[in-house]
Amino acid sequence: MPFTLDPHQVQLAVSILVIVVMLHVILGGCAYSIMLERKLSAWMQDRVGPNRVGPRGLFQPLADGLKFLLKEDYNPRGVDKWLFLLAPAFIMTPAMIGFIIVPFAGSMDITGLITMIGIAEPGAQYVVRLIGADINIGVIYLVAVASLGVYGVVLGGWASNNKFSFLGGLRASAQMVSYEIPMGLSLLAVILMAGTLDPFMIIQQQQEGAWNLLQMPVAAILFYTCMLAESNRAPFDLAEAESELIGGYHTEYSSMKFAIFFLGEYFHMITGAAFFTMLFLGGWSLNPVAGLFGWDFTNAGQVWWLGFLQVGIVIFKIFLMVAFGMAVRWTLPRFRFDQLMKLAWEGMIPASLLVVLVTSVWIYLGLQDWMFLASLGTILIIFIVHPFMPRQANPNRRIKMIGSRFSPLQSSDIVSSEGIESSSN
Repeated sequence: MPFTLDPHQVQLAVSILVIVVMLHVILGGCAYSIMLERKLSAWMQDRVGPNRVGPRGLFQPLADGLKFLLKEDYNPRGVDKWLFLLAPAFIMTPAMIGFIIVPFAGSMDITGLITMIGIAEPGAQYVVRLIGADINIGVIYLVAVASLGVYGVVLGGWASNNKFSFLGGLRASAQMVSYEIPMGLSLLAVILMAGTLDPFMIIQQQQEGAWNLLQMPVAAILFYTCMLAESNRAPFDLAEAESELIGGYHTEYSSMKFAIFFLGEYFHMITGAAFFTMLFLGGWSLNPVAGLFGWDFTNAGQVWWLGFLQVGIVIFKIFLMVAFGMAVRWTLPRFRFDQLMKLAWEGMIPASLLVVLVTSVWIYLGLQDWMFLASLGTILIIFIVHPFMPRQANPNRRIKMIGSRFSPLQSSDIVSSEGIESSSN
């Protein structure tokens, strides 16, 4: 009896292949993202950047990796050995398993290829999707996995037996938990708009109308900001804050353990950019308003080579979002910790609640195609209500110090030795 595979088995094989290939592509992308950031920051600061190792410095990531391998792997005295070793894995693993629900292309008909190999069932049609795990609750899975990243930071700070690392871990736990709230609420607005948790259906909804970046710009800004905070990227890198806490939660790490922390940040950036591409940039869509005006790249005929063009479009969008995050880092200064928490609890959480409320009302009225008007209304409400919101005392207020230029010395402030003697008598 000849060996054959049914369509479900072929989809499973394709999903495993997508996971293996994309895992290596993203790992390579992490290495070269470091070089991209160094080059981009050099361009923004009118410098040259790395250009010595290989042509135009293209082998610099290989040299950096070799440097980490050859460094001494040092464990300080008094660390909790097992937790100290597990912390880098806890921060890297969620990012590595999160991308599997991100679709990189639409459906592809590979019936001809399976028939040519000789493993096709008679009369079966083999239509596959380039996704690691085609599950209908993919969005919930990615949110659940991404929330585990905080454990690596907290464990690294706790197990290091270092007060500065411990403070960095505490900061990180407070920051990441706080920014998960507006991220989840902005994501809920997208789910309400799409009416599904299926990643493919979210992309299809945008292709039938307009990208959520245009329909829901407030939710997009909130989500991208929270994504930077979840990745501990500047201006939200208070978990490290080397100017205050040396190196934060990874101060005591060296060699490849530190490299895993370093790569985990970029892996989170790439996975977050892929998530943002799926939610707000229409996936492999080329026309931001395809459902309203004109044609879009949907591969309706399920041609296999067009599917690979869709993969290229998704990767290019991910590259743009990662580069934008790097530009933000080298543009905005780091927040102070009280400013960071105030932005989350007094700014982004109320704004995200308002986005969910307005989105719910608009969908109830059946005005999904005009969601951008609801976004404009959200911005208007924020500007109207903001002046009437309760405020705390200004932490940057000038404190009078006698003799400073803000508080000149007055004659009544001068106490002579004679006055002191008379008061003592």
